[in-house]
Amino acid sequence: MKMIKTYQYKLYRSKRNRHLDKAIDTAASIWNYCIAVHRRYYRLYGKHLSANRLMKHITKLKKGRFSQWNQLGSQAIQDVVQRVDRSYKAFFQHHKQKRQGRKSPPKFKKRNRYSSFTLKQAGYRFHDDSNVVTIMGRDYKYCKSRPIEGNIKTVTVKRNSLGEIHLYVVCEQKINQVLPRAGKAVGYDFGLKHFLTADDGSTIDSPEWYKASLKELRQAHRAVSRCQKGSNNRKRALFHLNRVYAKVSNRRRDWFFKLANQLVGEYAVICIEDLNLDGMKRLWGRKVSDYAFAEFVGILEYVASRSGTTVIKIDRWAPSSKMCHICGDRNDTLTLKDREWICPQCGAFLDRDVNAAINIKNLGLAMLSA
Repeated sequence: MKMIKTYQYKLYRSKRNRHLDKAIDTAASIWNYCIAVHRRYYRLYGKHLSANRLMKHITKLKKGRFSQWNQLGSQAIQDVVQRVDRSYKAFFQHHKQKRQGRKSPPKFKKRNRYSSFTLKQAGYRFHDDSNVVTIMGRDYKYCKSRPIEGNIKTVTVKRNSLGEIHLYVVCEQKINQVLPRAGKAVGYDFGLKHFLTADDGSTIDSPEWYKASLKELRQAHRAVSRCQKGSNNRKRALFHLNRVYAKVSNRRRDWFFKLANQLVGEYAVICIEDLNLDGMKRLWGRKVSDYAFAEFVGILEYVASRSGTTVIKIDRWAPSSKMCHICGDRNDTLTLKDREWICPQCGAFLDRDVNAAINIKNLGLAMLSA
């Protein structure tokens, strides 16, 4: 069985990293040029410009007035052209079939907003016995936290908001298939009062990292607003603001991995519901974003796939909260304010979140046995 795995490594800070910064800026200028050509071509001919024709045009320009583009490498340039092509195809497909997808065409990007370029088959070499990688003829040291296993497919050089440069190495690996294991099953209901509520009544509360850092974030935003645009003081203030946001994101992600490993180690089957997060954000805003349900579900599925735990997602429209888990009667008069209710059919006293978790578990097990 083959699996695609991505390794992330951070480059050590060095003066020579400026060459990679310059390469990312070059990729940004190529992106913007491609967007301009696409718009001009559509305005003249009323149709989409193919990636092959655009690549031929870019190749001619590299030999003439845009010879500085050669420092990026032909494969990285080709990847930028293909990114633009995929974005336009997704945009036209959305408007043609009236489906979910890219609603607006790709736009111009400032250089500080463009963050990466990708190398496919050439332009890089990892040294086996050291933490050195050669990218476009120059050696860079990186934090080799673990060895690279498998066949390397692509290497992406990415710059984050703090100016740090990371390598994303995509590898194809041969692995033994992990069989589903037997054990306990659990149903979890996501909520705003408690992050997770289990079918046995136990709850897991989120630390709410964004809320905990709100005072520090407000001070950082205030410091940025007081600085003059374009000044060095503003750059330093923006750097501090980005660092605070990165700290919030890293702490939340670390807690998600610890929680996912705890749940996967305890249960063989985990049943959750597929939430309409966009609708929840419109109703409750910042708290839903702070909980980051979608990020946790992605981490939970990743951890579960490596240990044989089965994660089952039930349909978002299933009446998990409104249906009595004892008699199956549906109470359509239930509102979001009703945290506890009595079933009009059987008279059972029900906690809204615990009842939903039990229904999620029952529906998930029914899907598993079907």
